[in-house]
Amino acid sequence: MLSISHVLPTFGNCLVFFWQVGLRVIHICLPEDSSKDEIVNEILRLNEDPNVQGLALDLPESLYSSKILNAVKPEKDVDGVLLSDGKTVLLVDISGTLGSSLQCLLQRRGAITASCHWKSPGLQSKLQLADVVVAGSPKPDSVPVSWLKPGTTIINCSPDSLSGRPSLNSTTETAVCSLAAAMRMQNMVKNTERWIQSQQLRKWDLRCLKLQPLSPVPSDIEISRAQSPKAVDVLAKEIGLLTDEIEIYGQTKAKVRLSLLERLKDQPDGKYVLVAGITPTPLGEGKSTVTIGLVQALTAHLKINSFACLRQPSQGPTFGVKGGAAGGGYAQVIPMEEFNLHLTGDIHAITAANNLLAAAIDARILHENTQSDKALYNRLVPVVKGVRGFSSIQLARLRRLGINKTDPETLTEEEISRFVRLDIDPSTITWQRVVDTNDRFLRKITVGQANTEKGFVRQAQFDIAVASEIMAILALTTSLEDMKERLGKIVVANDKKGEPVTADDLGVTGALAVLMKDAIKPTLMQTLEGTPVFVHAGPFANIAHGNSSILADKIALKLVGEKGFVVTEAGFGADIGMEKFFNIKCRASGLVPSVVVLVATVRALKMHGGGPSVSAGAPLKKEYTEENLQLVADGCCNLQKQIQITQLFGVPVVVALNVFKTDTPAEVDLVCKIAKQSGAFDAVPCSHWSDGGRGAVKLAQAVEKAANQKSSFKYLYSLELPIAEKIRVIAQKVYGAKDIELSAAAQSQIDRYTRQGFGKLPICMAKTHLSLSHQPERKGVPTGFILPISDVRASIGAGFIYPLVGTMSTMPGLPTRPCFYDIDLDPVTEEVKGLF
Repeated sequence: MLSISHVLPTFGNCLVFFWQVGLRVIHICLPEDSSKDEIVNEILRLNEDPNVQGLALDLPESLYSSKILNAVKPEKDVDGVLLSDGKTVLLVDISGTLGSSLQCLLQRRGAITASCHWKSPGLQSKLQLADVVVAGSPKPDSVPVSWLKPGTTIINCSPDSLSGRPSLNSTTETAVCSLAAAMRMQNMVKNTERWIQSQQLRKWDLRCLKLQPLSPVPSDIEISRAQSPKAVDVLAKEIGLLTDEIEIYGQTKAKVRLSLLERLKDQPDGKYVLVAGITPTPLGEGKSTVTIGLVQALTAHLKINSFACLRQPSQGPTFGVKGGAAGGGYAQVIPMEEFNLHLTGDIHAITAANNLLAAAIDARILHENTQSDKALYNRLVPVVKGVRGFSSIQLARLRRLGINKTDPETLTEEEISRFVRLDIDPSTITWQRVVDTNDRFLRKITVGQANTEKGFVRQAQFDIAVASEIMAILALTTSLEDMKERLGKIVVANDKKGEPVTADDLGVTGALAVLMKDAIKPTLMQTLEGTPVFVHAGPFANIAHGNSSILADKIALKLVGEKGFVVTEAGFGADIGMEKFFNIKCRASGLVPSVVVLVATVRALKMHGGGPSVSAGAPLKKEYTEENLQLVADGCCNLQKQIQITQLFGVPVVVALNVFKTDTPAEVDLVCKIAKQSGAFDAVPCSHWSDGGRGAVKLAQAVEKAANQKSSFKYLYSLELPIAEKIRVIAQKVYGAKDIELSAAAQSQIDRYTRQGFGKLPICMAKTHLSLSHQPERKGVPTGFILPISDVRASIGAGFIYPLVGTMSTMPGLPTRPCFYDIDLDPVTEEVKGLF
């Protein structure tokens, strides 16, 4: 039951606000000497508090001013709504400046106003029509109370009342006070009803941006710059995000808070679509472009709510050889230079967290090598102001060691030794430092050469930042609590007894979570046609699981509504990114995909059919620019294999054929025919690169139909299988290998991980993306090969085992002519040039 406490003058200047009707009423009592500015600042703070649904002021007359009254947000103004909603207000004996101002204020609130005097003709009829009577002088005895209609609110503003002298009898005054309290309660109920309504999923009111495609198609950055994106706060409002659910970065980017998931927890999810591809070639297939073109078609042209969820690109390839990853042509995320560069700093946060953990490892080894147990203990658990105490993460380590003590003074010498010594075996360290730059000379380094490190020298390496396990954790986490737990489970090495050493053991988990607290929030951007995009996480698919974040997908699925679509992309071919999407990401998220869109091009299929090799920058050979049906037919074997891989998971597949101007109608028809004969639900030519969403409308219609098919989704393998058997299932059923061959090192690691209790984790194969086999030059569909497993490693925090197939580099190198030769900045306009 809601109650309102009346604030007495002796309590000072008070703000009374309500925190959900029926649950909580709080008085904020400010000092009596508070200035108007201080009161306004407090009102503004409460305006922005999403937990406050209503606010009422109870101040001395001298402090009531337009500055203070206008500071209260209308939707939170409990007293202001007393006189709104079309109520009729009669002002009696209130004239001059006060009367004019009051009428103006009431009319702005939506009230119907009239004025008169107690002796005016027709007073009785006017009183009978009034919902509220505001009296500027005491009611004369000649005006009976019966003239007032039942339920009329009376507000007494007479000088006698303001001076403290009673103008009404005590019974009437008590009744007016009670009525005011009741009206406040009624308005609080209305406020709360409006607030509850605002928390529900609202129909999108999306204003799509118009495209005017040019021919020939300009460069990606020219197209991006020619479009004027909507302000991101406008986009957020259009798709149903609340003001307090976004954190704006500049004009076109915003972080989205995870609180939205709680608000929309009862909202049904939309349809879940994955975009994958055939085995990649240097000619490119255009998965990102298809992803963007598809959502532009769905939302801007078919008026169906849709969201694209993409990975954040690494700056290594952006400045190296691949270029950007914002899509291309008239199917892009904009502004593309912001998308491809720093974005909102997530990769920098990952780099900082990763390298803090790496520094902690080497520092701990150094300190353990140079100090006694007692010295270590005194430094790890210091006396502060005469008191020695364990931190929470140290108490957790004690519990893992089976030491159930909380007083540092009670540990025995043996317990102190076990607590302070991790005894890390340097030869088993698997945690490397990272940098988001292609730098081949960091593939093997030596650390600890300074005299201050006292001879502790070891060989190490740098990985590219997106290869960090922390990136995979970001992509697979489901909440802040889950991320913190996963960070703590990261295994960085083994101790000298062969037991795993974790980030929790090093005491760094909380610090890692602090560095990652903003990175966990997806970044909202938009396409060229003004449809929403989430950009979040960016693990590579050949050395990690290659998918954007679970959190971005989950938030988007709530926002689009039950009939909407969320389209996300898996890296490289279906055999790499899609397999990991199903077996790793879907296991972690619990989400079930509706459709797979498999992307192909005529040119890439010709290469799989035996077409000549392609050199970067060199003109294409005639096999790729002239009709060659036989080469296309031969290359469709790879497309057929990828369709078969998709069918292993029981999900309908639609083939999207990216059309180029050199493709002939006969070649396009042949690919679509073979795809349908091979089990695809449909196969659709697409021209979104040159036409925007309009060029992917038929694809969108096919996806919508396929999503209504009954899905029989299933995982490829049971987690209960031994590690080696899970690897074998992937090798044989997905890649088409005859069998696997485990090196002695790989078998040893499998035995160790099984013994340590990690045997039931899913598998994340680290393999070349350029072939179904382990040999990049073997195109099409290789068969009969033995897949060599050179080593097996574990990302325990991320939650998977990753076997290394052959030799895999986790640090790309720069080519002879990197992309950065073409990238420049105009010092006058500050425009970026040369990104693609």
